[in-house]
Amino acid sequence: MFSYRHGFHAGNHADVLKHLVLVHLLDYLGRKDKPFWFIDTHAGGGSYDLTSGYAAKSREFETGIARLWDAKSPPAAVTAYLDEVRKLNADGALRRYPGSPQIALQMLRPADRMRLFELHPTESGVLAEAFASAGRQVMVQAADGFTAINALLPPPPRRALTLIDPSYENKEDYKYVTRTVAECLRRFATGVYLVWYPQVQRRESEKLPEQLRRLATGSWLHASLTVRAPAEDGLGLHGSGVFVYNPPYTLEGALRQALPFVLRLLTQDAAATFSLDGRQV
Repeated sequence: MFSYRHGFHAGNHADVLKHLVLVHLLDYLGRKDKPFWFIDTHAGGGSYDLTSGYAAKSREFETGIARLWDAKSPPAAVTAYLDEVRKLNADGALRRYPGSPQIALQMLRPADRMRLFELHPTESGVLAEAFASAGRQVMVQAADGFTAINALLPPPPRRALTLIDPSYENKEDYKYVTRTVAECLRRFATGVYLVWYPQVQRRESEKLPEQLRRLATGSWLHASLTVRAPAEDGLGLHGSGVFVYNPPYTLEGALRQALPFVLRLLTQDAAATFSLDGRQV
């Protein structure tokens, strides 16, 4: 279960979609004076060196952030996302990529809080060291986010964004995701939840969006980004999707502008496409 390393996939097309949405949600929550919490169930290592280690070996970032890095006149949501990545690359060269916790730390205000879960023993240690200077604002637990999150909901400020993004290498993760979402909504129905999932040739992956949709009782938004046709050998990631519960009203419009732009730059073959649907109540 500990073979998966976030660094292999840092900055790929799936990260682009996930973090594009994450930045918009964090920005929206930060517009109100009242503090909020950011919770990540599978936080990874914080940030990643694209010039060495796992990321340099896989070079998956070349399917994602690298194609956007010098983009001309991007839509506002893409610009906001790129601005957060540039904070780790002040000289203008793309060398590091921020994971979700790093992006959140860059965007949180002093009164906001971050709670991170990571079960991988190496990555949880790296994460704790990376955020040690943040003090009480950030808490890192070497724990299974699927179950540990229950103790945090509802959070004291009654405002929170929760990111649920396991690796899905274990097919049981699909079941754990739906169970976790259902329990989270039961405990804290008004929270904002961002669920990421991969598009792979697995029945569980194909069924998950509809299962997530059936759990929604209020507003929701579903976006997917497919960059290529499924591989003939059945391996690899040909796209990804995000499902947002209780999204801000601004998210759909932002993605309607951003996704066509992103798709044009990340397309790998004629099967590339995106989808966007939802319900606002």
